[in-house]
Amino acid sequence: MARRTGYKRRIWPSVVLVLLVLGGVLAWIYREPIVGYTTVGTAYGARTACSCRYVAGRPLGDCKKDFEPGMEVVFLRDDEEAKSVTASVPLIASATARYRKGYGCVLDPWDK
Repeated sequence: MARRTGYKRRIWPSVVLVLLVLGGVLAWIYREPIVGYTTVGTAYGARTACSCRYVAGRPLGDCKKDFEPGMEVVFLRDDEEAKSVTASVPLIASATARYRKGYGCVLDPWDK
């Protein structure tokens, strides 16, 4: 029995390494759709949360109720001084919407 336990201990690092490499390859293959969906998701999140916060006057924590299903990875940050909300998916995309009197919430231009 002791021999089998030692074998299991040696195989786990290899299994973890194979899974990490496989995950990296899949992320590389699907990078364009991932970046596209996160860019759209953060823009939608920033605009929706900004309107919720500065047009409707609701607290930022309440604004996630307005998000579509699947947007759990979008994080919000509020800047009360600038009257803006930034939505981001860490390490991939972010977007900022600012409240402008007479226009409502407007997205900042995207960098290309």
